[in-house]
Amino acid sequence: MKALAPIALFVYNRPEHTRRTIKFLQQNFLAKESRLFVFSDGPKRGHEPYVNEVRELLKGIEGFKSVEVVEREKNLGLADSIIDGVTRLTEEYGKVIVFEDDLLSSPYSLQYFNDALNHYALEERVMHICAYMYPLKNASTLPETFLYRAAGSWGWATWKRAWEYFEPNIDKIIQQFDSSKINDFSIDRTMNFWKQVNEFKRGQNNSWAIRWYASIFLKNGLCLNPAHSLIDNIGHDGTGVHSGKNSMYSVSISNHHVSYFPEKIEENREAYLAIREFLKHRKGNLWQRIVRFAREKF
Repeated sequence: MKALAPIALFVYNRPEHTRRTIKFLQQNFLAKESRLFVFSDGPKRGHEPYVNEVRELLKGIEGFKSVEVVEREKNLGLADSIIDGVTRLTEEYGKVIVFEDDLLSSPYSLQYFNDALNHYALEERVMHICAYMYPLKNASTLPETFLYRAAGSWGWATWKRAWEYFEPNIDKIIQQFDSSKINDFSIDRTMNFWKQVNEFKRGQNNSWAIRWYASIFLKNGLCLNPAHSLIDNIGHDGTGVHSGKNSMYSVSISNHHVSYFPEKIEENREAYLAIREFLKHRKGNLWQRIVRFAREKF
């Protein structure tokens, strides 16, 4: 087997989420053969006790080939921490698997990532591997994995050759879009990706993910996805910096080994339509939206 990709785990101030994320990673079949790098961001004022608690539990991590904990002295913020960590590991190892501190994984997640990284290592147009997938109604009719344009950030992997195209400058990104590209980028305007770009421009978010997806899109890149999610995000409980409290993206984690990877390098139209349908109706009818808004606020 080719050398396994290193795992980058980014943590901050949520000890229980971090504990669960690590526990599920330890249960992966390739955990004992994988190098784990944990990037612990420095605390903002008032967050010191929680960051210290996270760092204390990191001292006891076992079950991996090696563990290196990087404790930031200052608070970089999630975006700069991820950009720095991914750049470091892709430079050193040529590839990387990325987790944040609120992701529960299938025992087959690391196998999926490494198999896909090897399978598409020389395929320039495949730039990103996702492990999360929305709860699609017709997932059983889709192939086991498929290629799709948008880059998911809840458990992902990439190569140095792709990450080199990451464009951090939002002005350089915006100037390459016209109305047609905006429509395609935002999945026929069913998802708020372009809104996120503009919010970043106005300083209302600091998303690395929207810039990474835009970088892939502008290179005509594609992302590999599983039809059945290998990741569940537990951060939608109100504790996340960039996520509210909701359950619309909750999934049951697949516990099956992924063995199929498409040879034809093109976006799967059936999968695109299924995702677009989910995105269009994910917030429900007006009454369901009102109930969810009330739950999130109160």
